[in-house]
Amino acid sequence: MKKTILYLAVAGSCFAACKSGENSQTAASPDSVAIKMINDSSFASHIRVLASDEFQGRKPFTAGETKAINYLKEQFSLLGLKPGNGDSYFQEVPMVELKSAPESKMVFKGAGGEVTAGYLTGFVAATKRVQPEVKLTNSNLVFAGYGIVAPEYKWNDYAGLDVKGKTVVVLINDPGFADSTQFRGKNMTYYGRWTYKFEEAARQGAAGILIIHDTEPAAYPWSVVRSGWSKSKLQAEEKDNNRSRAIVEGWISMDIAKSLLKLGGQSEAIFKAAGKPGFTAVDLKLSTSLTIKNTIKKSISNNVVAIIPGTKRPKENIIYSAHWDHLGIGEKVNGDSIYNGAVDNATGVAALLEIASAFQKSAHKPERSIVFVSFTGEEQGLIGSAYYAKHPVYPVSQTVADINMDMMGIAGKTKDIVVYGYGQSDLEDYAEVSAKKQGRVIVKDPVPSSGLYYRSDHFNFAKVGIPSLFTGSGVDNLQHGRAWGLKQVAEYTKSRYHAPGDSFDAITDRSGMVEDARLLFDMGYRLSNETTYPKWKDGSEFKAIREKK
Repeated sequence: MKKTILYLAVAGSCFAACKSGENSQTAASPDSVAIKMINDSSFASHIRVLASDEFQGRKPFTAGETKAINYLKEQFSLLGLKPGNGDSYFQEVPMVELKSAPESKMVFKGAGGEVTAGYLTGFVAATKRVQPEVKLTNSNLVFAGYGIVAPEYKWNDYAGLDVKGKTVVVLINDPGFADSTQFRGKNMTYYGRWTYKFEEAARQGAAGILIIHDTEPAAYPWSVVRSGWSKSKLQAEEKDNNRSRAIVEGWISMDIAKSLLKLGGQSEAIFKAAGKPGFTAVDLKLSTSLTIKNTIKKSISNNVVAIIPGTKRPKENIIYSAHWDHLGIGEKVNGDSIYNGAVDNATGVAALLEIASAFQKSAHKPERSIVFVSFTGEEQGLIGSAYYAKHPVYPVSQTVADINMDMMGIAGKTKDIVVYGYGQSDLEDYAEVSAKKQGRVIVKDPVPSSGLYYRSDHFNFAKVGIPSLFTGSGVDNLQHGRAWGLKQVAEYTKSRYHAPGDSFDAITDRSGMVEDARLLFDMGYRLSNETTYPKWKDGSEFKAIREKK
């Protein structure tokens, strides 16, 4: 459920000779043979295979995983890349698969009656606790605003509140979405992410947490919540079997939320009040119970790692990343139950292979090592990249940058390129140089409230201080214009995102993907022949982390 969708911007490339900055060395220009390695036919070939029904939607722990990681291993080997984890192309990631089956109805009771929410239509719920059954019993409901504790913003929705044994009901996103003077305005912070809200509720000792879904601040419709929560879910294996997490984690629809407020004697004005400093949590005078039964499977999934050793500074590395996993087989939509994940993220994996091919064909080989990592479990909460960040194959202090690719080329060739989390690091300056070579311009995230910088694998690199770039194709299509580009994005979001409709046949134009991959190769090539390290910019929340390394 991570990214929403304007995952839209990276850019093309131009390949004139470039000189690095101070203390850097002059590098040869990427030659035409290398550039041509990134082309439509090879892109199509990779996507067609990875998004085929044979790969069963590439969910970890399935035959689809085996096919996907072996395909990557074979392709890296054919390209002449060396195994990236010692003598292996794989990094094992211990994971737990939980198939949570809640009761079909969630009933909320109050003095004036009750509200019943149907599973998948009015609520979704699961548990991270690795045990056969969990029970939430007569748990009192408390509306806790946005469910945020953020000292730097002088904000604490849990101030003076004891939620032990209780279920907190919270809003999605953060206060800046409704009031631009709060937090970072429309630029969502990590406090707005649903993952954070579950984590904070657990820290506060809540027995349950229900997030109120609202399409605009969530940046995706209820159908995305439904599809993501109707399947088994994966998580990293923890020593305590996640007993520190809330018993129940879930979502309720806005209609159910409004009904709860009415039953609890509250008006909808409470939503607006929750966005003001000093808001005090409200006891809704309601209670609920829910039993969830789990089917548990522990196993090993895999990140795939390959490397092109640097010719002069092999211990310094630049990482290109793209997750190989998708959602597998799930609820039928229009008669189809295979969630092929063509755009999300066979396109990124194809780009990973294309860029590897280009580096291999370059006349002037990279002086720094180039590492290619394809992660598992991104769709389940960035699990594979989180594991890598905790167990890095290559030292964090010698990792120059991460360039992440996810959901590419939805709007074809564009005049603009979007940099998510604009203002974070020097990497966007490198991207700007490469964009200018193509006559393109960098623009900020058109939907900053969606918080896309916190929603793909690069985020886990940023959390340990590694400068990380996440771009997506722009929307101002060269031939059809911006309105047309926005329409393509909207159509994808509505009809194909996290749905069986995200198939190879639905991709009619790969030209933008090719240009985007060429740009990322161009900027990475420049980085690979420099001696300096890109830095976080002043004001970035990750700057201090890097400087401690």
